[in-house]
Amino acid sequence: MAWKIFMGVLLTLVIVLGIGLPMSPHPQTWYELPVIPGLEEKARIIFFHVPTAWLSTLAFLTSMAYAIQYLRKRDPLDDIKSSAAAGLGFVFCVLATLTGAVWAKFNWGSYWNWDPRETSIFVLLLIYGAYFSLRSAVEQEEKRAALSSVYSIIAAVTAPFFIFIMPRIMTGLHPGAKGDPNGAGPVVEFKMAPPMRVIFFASLIGFTLLFIWMFRLRVRTAQLEQAHHAKG
Repeated sequence: MAWKIFMGVLLTLVIVLGIGLPMSPHPQTWYELPVIPGLEEKARIIFFHVPTAWLSTLAFLTSMAYAIQYLRKRDPLDDIKSSAAAGLGFVFCVLATLTGAVWAKFNWGSYWNWDPRETSIFVLLLIYGAYFSLRSAVEQEEKRAALSSVYSIIAAVTAPFFIFIMPRIMTGLHPGAKGDPNGAGPVVEFKMAPPMRVIFFASLIGFTLLFIWMFRLRVRTAQLEQAHHAKG
C-alpha cells in the first residue's frame, strides 16, 4: 500500500513541477528550468512522452518474458501475464504516439508528418494490433496461448528497434535523428540541468510503478474472469 501512495505522490509532483516550474534562458534559481535550444517550452513533453515510450518497451519485453515461460511450462497464468503486459504496452504505445503528435503540432505545424519516429511507432502499433487479432481469432485456449507466445516473442524483438534505434539511424524531424545538429537529443546525451534531470527520472520511476500496479490489477482481473467463465 505504501508504494502506491509513493507512486501517487511522485506522479503528482512530476505533473505539478514539470508543467508549473518556469523556464528561463539563464536560470538564476534552483526552481527555474533551462530552455533547451530548439525545444523551448515544448521541452516539458519530455517528462511524459519519453516515459510512455519507455514503458511500451518494458511492457512488450515483459510480455515476451512470460511468453517464453509459457512455452517452457505451459502454465495458463503465464499466458495471462503475457497478454496483460502486451495490452498495457499497446496502451502506453498509443499514449506515446498521442503525446508525440501534440508535440509535433506545436513544433512542426501538424500532428502527423510521417517522420521516421512516427512511422516506426505506427508500424509497432500495427504489429501488436495483429497480436490481439490473433488472440481473438483462435478459440482453443492452449492453441491460442501457444501461437500468441510465439508471436509475442517475435514482436517484442522489434520493439526496441522501432522505438529507440530506427528513428536515430534515419534522417528525420525528431530531435536525435540522424544528422540532427543538436546531436542525439537532450535525453540520450543528458543535456538536462539537474532540476530537469530529477523530474525526468522521478517521472520514469513513477510511470514504472504505475505499470507494475496496472499489470498486477490486469492479471488479477483476468484471473477472476477466467474463474467466472469456468464456473459458468
